[in-house]
Amino acid sequence: MNKKPLIVLTGPTAVGKTDLSIKLAHAINGAIISADSMQIYKYMDIGSAKVTKEEMDGVKHYLIDELLPDEEFNIVKFKEMALTALDEIYSNNQIPVVVGGTGFYIQALLYDIEFSDEKETNTEYRDYLTHYANEYGAEKLHEMLKDIDEVSYNKIHPNNTKRVIRAIEFYKINGYPISEHNEKEKQKESPYNFIYFVLNDDRQNLYNRINKRVDIMFDKGLLDEVIFLKDKGYTCDMISMQGIGYKEILHHLDGEYSLEHAKELIKKESRHFAKRQLTWFRREKSVEWLDKNIYNYNDDKILEYIINKLKSKQIIE
Repeated sequence: MNKKPLIVLTGPTAVGKTDLSIKLAHAINGAIISADSMQIYKYMDIGSAKVTKEEMDGVKHYLIDELLPDEEFNIVKFKEMALTALDEIYSNNQIPVVVGGTGFYIQALLYDIEFSDEKETNTEYRDYLTHYANEYGAEKLHEMLKDIDEVSYNKIHPNNTKRVIRAIEFYKINGYPISEHNEKEKQKESPYNFIYFVLNDDRQNLYNRINKRVDIMFDKGLLDEVIFLKDKGYTCDMISMQGIGYKEILHHLDGEYSLEHAKELIKKESRHFAKRQLTWFRREKSVEWLDKNIYNYNDDKILEYIINKLKSKQIIE
């Protein structure tokens, strides 16, 4: 077994990945790499449900609070930063645990998917697409995909503006669809001795957790957090501020609808996001599902199962 060990612990938003991942890291001398597209940003703590220093409980976390909200974070940047983190974790004789709900980021790291062509991105064209989405709406932008990449058109949700822009941009730069590129890359064998866990819950329980989490976010001061970001000059046309919880409150602050309506929209979008995440994970190969109800919602029992699986894969002794 010459491949280096790598553990993935993912699942839909609000399912409980953070607590379990920290228990797991303590149990195996692990360090955590965040595969979350929002927790990378400074000042965006409440709306991203960012793990706190207290919750980290001494476990080293990477790709948390690394960038300012006006800095770009994409799949290329994620992979570059995650590989650097992996080198440090391995040099410390620890085991990396990749934790987060952004399936495409996980896939890119796990199978070493190449994005070299995307480094030649045309910033002006990306800005044009971003402004187009803001002016004409996400649905209109999504329609631009239909003729150039029907596979991506059918796979990517219209509201996932970030991925829609990347797909259109990829086609413009390379002259062929990103779906074709991704399919080819997916056939690659992983360079890691990995195990890929997906934590899941009964749908109604999950939706209840999401709704409760949004209420807690508002109690903790999500509105004040977005006002602070807006006052610092961070606007809706930045990718960071298009995250769920941020764009809705920005629209409220612009007078488009009430705060209560913004809260309900955040709950609705979060539930839809969880559904899309689960659809993604079901398409992934070599996945170990961890259904919380089977373990009577006992993290210690889930952890025991994970440890046994890691031993069987010779990831730990």
